Amino acid sequence: MSEEKPIVSKEETFDKLEIRLGRVISVELEPTASKKAYRLKVDFGKFGIKTSVGRFAHHSPEEILNQLVLGILNFEPRQIGDVISEALILGVQYPKADSGEATFITPAADAKIGGKLF
Repeated sequence: MSEEKPIVSKEETFDKLEIRLGRVISVELEPTASKKAYRLKVDFGKFGIKTSVGRFAHHSPEEILNQLVLGILNFEPRQIGDVISEALILGVQYPKADSGEATFITPAADAKIGGKLF
């Protein structure tokens, strides 16, 4: 069993994250990533279109395209292969997959693009 993380305040942690709802507008395999991953273009409405590289490879591109996803927009951009990943798309481990291989998180109802997670 893993060690529990310390308790932190919402104001000092969660409230500092800019987590917004976006719609995936393009999906393609990212050949320069060290592990199988997709390069996604995600429309976050007034926050712009962001590029993200994520390990959602257990899904087909058709399963991901047009999906609503949640992304953190205020992490420092990260170089993944030849691509600058501008947003971290949130996910949970895909069942029975290796660590880091994810399925994306999506809302149960249609919601406004750019809407804040709270």
